[in-house]
Amino acid sequence: MLSCRHLIGHLRRQASTVAARVLAPGYVEVQEDKGLALKYPQVWLRDNCQCSECFHASTRARKSNWERGPVNIEVAKVDYNQKQQQLEVVWQDKHKSSFDIAWLRERDFGEAARQRYLDEVYKPPVQLWGKSQFEAVRKEFNYQDVIQQDAVLQAWLEALAIQGFAILKGAPDDINVAKHLAERIGYIKRTTYGDVFEVKSKPNAGNYAYLMTPLPLHTDMPYYEYKAGINILHTLVQSASSGGANTLTDGFNVANEMRRQHPEDFDVLRSVPVNWFDIGHDGDATRPFHSIWRSPVICLDVDGGYARINQNTTKRDSRFTVPLEQVVAWYRAYDKFLELAHSEAVEFKTQAGDVFVFNNLRMLHGRTAYEDAPGNKRHLVGAYVDWDIIYSKLRTLKYPNAKD
Repeated sequence: MLSCRHLIGHLRRQASTVAARVLAPGYVEVQEDKGLALKYPQVWLRDNCQCSECFHASTRARKSNWERGPVNIEVAKVDYNQKQQQLEVVWQDKHKSSFDIAWLRERDFGEAARQRYLDEVYKPPVQLWGKSQFEAVRKEFNYQDVIQQDAVLQAWLEALAIQGFAILKGAPDDINVAKHLAERIGYIKRTTYGDVFEVKSKPNAGNYAYLMTPLPLHTDMPYYEYKAGINILHTLVQSASSGGANTLTDGFNVANEMRRQHPEDFDVLRSVPVNWFDIGHDGDATRPFHSIWRSPVICLDVDGGYARINQNTTKRDSRFTVPLEQVVAWYRAYDKFLELAHSEAVEFKTQAGDVFVFNNLRMLHGRTAYEDAPGNKRHLVGAYVDWDIIYSKLRTLKYPNAKD
């Protein structure tokens, strides 16, 4: 948890008079003279007792034994210490707890405080966008600024979290650019394609991306349970042909339009699992892989928001392990999803020194066909980073002095 100064600093005020009382059944109320009443379950207060017997401060960890828990231990007496600005609780088993009022305000169970924590600390709320909003939401950053300045790094990561993509300009002609960016955030994600991967045409290609043909809108690695969070693509050499342009669609926006325009089809894509797979090897025949993950096209989080889009026609298995009667309905819903995705797709072409970075859980990306020529072989280098690492980095940048 974070300090009140950072999370809800604008709610802080000097309390002149505060009263505390026990409410039946099972609650404690703290009433401030100029504020709303703060209400807490007794069991939650006991579970979060901050005394040295119950809480190890330096590791921010409970020490209490939860084999049974404090469910049946009730409050005997409450008081508010005006001088210390603390709620003081005496329990029926004679145990004593005290809670700073600032600490309690941070953990207010009211709707506004809960939503503020989710938006400001947990994850920034996403901004959905369609084709007509692309230029308005497109953000560009200088590569060296991201590497050298924490404020720019934070702004870049926030753009990835909110708009879902960003472009860095001015990267050097160095095959380690993608790796350096991943390490600037935290830790690179190693996959069956290595720490970094190269995207260029290859003879006897083991992956569809290594062809010069059009690359359909897709997300990378739907066959991974722990799918790569962001894709970092550094353009070393761009095709001089008319092709090789990036295509991009906000998959969360497509899902939202499905939910609004075609609710029955949305429910099909949300509930029917698809078998995604990847079989082969990537440059090392001694380490073959056979990856499978079974998941719907549209995945929701615990609050009903969009968590992950799975779409990769080249990696969708012919084995469709669902009841026969679900198949035709799924194809019809899937067709509508793809129709919407293509209608909202934008196209742009990166140049040497550009780094295109996007949320791989959200964005559908692709590429138009191109032709290599002598002295001009299209060449990109990529790397992945997981969102757990990105959100952690964002929080340390936003709240560098957080103590709890």
